[in-house]
Amino acid sequence: MSNITDLQQALRGRLIQQSDAGFDEARQVYNAMHDKRPALIIQAADTADVVASVNHARINGLDVAVRGGGHSVPGYGTCDGGLVIDLGLLNHVVVDPENRIVQAGGGCTLGGVDHATHAYGLAVPGGTVSSTGLGGLTLGGGMGHLSRSCGLSIDNLVGAEVVTANGDIVHCSEDNEPDLFWAIRGGGGNFGVVTSFAFVGHHVPSVFAGPTFFEPDAQVIRNYQRLVQEAPWELNAILAFAQAPPAPFVPEAWHLKPVIGILSCWSGDDDQDEDLPDMVASAGKVVGQAMWRMPYPQVNTFFDELLPRGLRHYWKASAAREFPEGAIAAHMEYGTKVPTIEGGNFIFSTDGACHQVDEQATAFANRSACFSSALSAIWHQPEDDQRNIQWVRDYYDALAPHSDPGAYINFMADDEDMDLDSNFGAKYLKLRELKAQYDPDNLFHHNQNIPPA
Repeated sequence: MSNITDLQQALRGRLIQQSDAGFDEARQVYNAMHDKRPALIIQAADTADVVASVNHARINGLDVAVRGGGHSVPGYGTCDGGLVIDLGLLNHVVVDPENRIVQAGGGCTLGGVDHATHAYGLAVPGGTVSSTGLGGLTLGGGMGHLSRSCGLSIDNLVGAEVVTANGDIVHCSEDNEPDLFWAIRGGGGNFGVVTSFAFVGHHVPSVFAGPTFFEPDAQVIRNYQRLVQEAPWELNAILAFAQAPPAPFVPEAWHLKPVIGILSCWSGDDDQDEDLPDMVASAGKVVGQAMWRMPYPQVNTFFDELLPRGLRHYWKASAAREFPEGAIAAHMEYGTKVPTIEGGNFIFSTDGACHQVDEQATAFANRSACFSSALSAIWHQPEDDQRNIQWVRDYYDALAPHSDPGAYINFMADDEDMDLDSNFGAKYLKLRELKAQYDPDNLFHHNQNIPPA
């Protein structure tokens, strides 16, 4: 398949070139820092379209970027002059309520999966923003509001359909192609295009959730750590260093001022609801609190209005088993200087059910960590790039002496100090060997890239 006419005839989806109407809209990704112009964008209608796209790119030596939801902060869902495989139309969700199995297309968003599964009273553990692509979220691990109670997204993955670099369609699971199944659970998009996922769903029709904001004080961090260590796994708690939102439950004098927040989500029985606000509020001097019983999908929309498509993002990741005093000092120095209302440092609690999976069972890096930080600068204008980027880098450098070697690849930037060898540790050699088996020419390199052995 060496020319565009042949490619068009092989597709059921849409092929968009630079001269076509709608090209500028189709090329846009979530992070406005990445303003790239691919030669071709293929909006795949099915797995066969993905096979045709991969074969065309390989035969013609084209750069390939794979896009699920387009949320990749380093901009991996686009490229200059190459071919973008856009999976957005592969957004089917099929629920088997009897066996609690959820089949979801590689182009699904978190919100789309939530919507479909909620009708059955089920939930698939995912992220925190409804427009996040399911594919990238899962392949990197998948942290969210159900992590402590239900594990990571990959811990609930039971199978996947993958189009490999040579155009083969491979179905992998614990029993079939187990090495590939191991690799895609935490190894990112290095090993092929995942066109469909199969998950185990959990019975979570509703949750008791919401934010509590505190005056910035180091004791809040210590109390948060104790809260997570002592609370049942059904309580998920994200620690946030942010600016207080101009919300009705926050006094106006605190609007846009530095605060420490705990975004809590209780997925257990409702007989604990009355006690939870006071339990969380005991961490410090409360500025404002809003917690209520809600349908589970609602908790994944809290950030949607604040974080629309088209803002500018720069993130870094760190992870740790605890908060030593040096880390607490770093958080108090830099966490109280968040440059914008959209940005912050969001620390996910990853103990509980996450620790019940053996370290070697998946490719996921540093499962022993209890806290995973997303140091997230998010802003509007290019003239503010340097200020926001520098805040993240300074914060990251201050935390580095108190952090574990590995971190969550979905929170990583793609810059000079990314060290995947240290990140994956002893798993890195196996990942490189599997990369050589499934993608020896590194066709899929727009990711946190693992070079073939």
